[in-house]
Amino acid sequence: MKGAGPKSQGFRQSQAGLHTWTGLLVGWILYLIFLNGAVSYWREEITRWSRPEIGATRDVETVARGAVAHLQATAPKAASWSISLPDERASGATATFREKGRPAPRRGVDPNAVTIGPDGQVAQPRDTEGGDVFYRLHFDLRYVPVIWGRWVAGFCAMFMLVAIVSGVITHKKIFADFFTFRPGKGQRSWLDGHNALAVLALPFHAMITYTGLVTLMVLYVPWGVAANYPSKTAYYAQSITRAKPVKPSGEAAPMVDIGTVLASAERAWDGGHAGLIRIDAPNDAAARITLTRRASDTLVDGRWEIVFDGVTGKIRSQVEPTSSGMIARGGMIGLHAGRFAPMTLRWLFFLSGLAGTAMVATGLVLWIAKRRQKLADPARPHFGFRLVERLNVGTIAGLPAAMAVFLWANRLLPTTLTGRADWEVHAMFIAWGGLLLHGFVRPPRKGWIEQLSLTAALLAGLPVFNLLVTQRGVLASLLAGDMAMAVMDLVLLALGGAFAAMALGVVRHKPGAPKARKAKAVAPPPVQPAVVREPAEAEA
Repeated sequence: MKGAGPKSQGFRQSQAGLHTWTGLLVGWILYLIFLNGAVSYWREEITRWSRPEIGATRDVETVARGAVAHLQATAPKAASWSISLPDERASGATATFREKGRPAPRRGVDPNAVTIGPDGQVAQPRDTEGGDVFYRLHFDLRYVPVIWGRWVAGFCAMFMLVAIVSGVITHKKIFADFFTFRPGKGQRSWLDGHNALAVLALPFHAMITYTGLVTLMVLYVPWGVAANYPSKTAYYAQSITRAKPVKPSGEAAPMVDIGTVLASAERAWDGGHAGLIRIDAPNDAAARITLTRRASDTLVDGRWEIVFDGVTGKIRSQVEPTSSGMIARGGMIGLHAGRFAPMTLRWLFFLSGLAGTAMVATGLVLWIAKRRQKLADPARPHFGFRLVERLNVGTIAGLPAAMAVFLWANRLLPTTLTGRADWEVHAMFIAWGGLLLHGFVRPPRKGWIEQLSLTAALLAGLPVFNLLVTQRGVLASLLAGDMAMAVMDLVLLALGGAFAAMALGVVRHKPGAPKARKAKAVAPPPVQPAVVREPAEAEA
């Protein structure tokens, strides 16, 4: 038992090294993933803010009827119609159609798609990706093939999972450390903050990392599917039930009122709501209306469908997830995305995501603070130290500034600009590239102050710009009862204040003088005993 202490200490020390290096090697990508993932909990609200031409949706039936009327006038003989309905967090529907003999486009801009406003009329909002750009960025990355981006995100998520487990093992008094914070103590303060942020939302960090891997498990661990199915297509065909397509009869028939169908689906789903409408063979006696349930209605992410007769409005069939494995996977996906979460829980998810972002950031800064005192010449640090220090500035302070530039581009770019949505994203990454370069050419302290101050100005300036220049400022939104737009501006203002406080903290911080390295004490040579000589020997 006496040897158990040193062995345990050695194991804990080995986990400390594992924790440090797994966190550092992918820390900057993890910061991007965590930050954009946290922001994505407000994906719909950001998209709404990005399209100020469209107001809040009050009545979904009005929007659905307007979409059907548009499709009826535009493509009455199309093979199918599709309408994506807004919920209480979004505004405006998307209506499109598929022509006979032509498959629906999988990615990119659909030339047949139009936006239907809250009044049921065709709207012309500005071209933008809105909140989708942050949602996609946190697991697809950008400017790389989607599969590569997901592999990189999964690789980093696995490192994060290792860092979480090794971090728990490393901190013997982790819960005691949570209640301990010693400000103004340099490295000790960064460690206290890192520990507190890690423990504060530890269940969330473990859940969000593990479920993030589960969402793409078929990509990361494909051998189970390969061993049991001839292809991934066969796997998805069996695991995800879908309503079968119909063939038109060639006999014309009037369509049932879409409002009646929506009300019938709501009763069948015990208060659930439709998120997607697909009408096959419209204006035909064989027409079918398929309603897909809104993702925010249930925790389990999956395909919940009801098929109606397009003429009579009677329910023809109903499908929902039945496989226990798919229900378990769908539950994890739903938990990760948080679409089911009511407003209070959504705020908790968002704040926990910010805590995870800050945890990664403090870990990267702690690596610098811990090694600064050990440098042989602090005025001339080695290349690895300088690289980490500069990347910290351009990523931790620069990425939020670049994301704010995206929002500014949304307001400033001409609405008639070709490829406008892409240029909003280009502006964000051009700004981030410039800020990364700025972090390398400026002294670190000045780089932190300048980039944090820029981020604060960009974020806090957006609500002021909206108030003075647009018709959708915070006051107008409050008077109109449009809380989503008003809260978005207020949150931007609060975040701007937070970054301003961080910049001020760096300005006021007085770095302590580097401690002189103590010279190792050298033991004196052993004293030799004196030799007593005989008188005769001495004379000789």
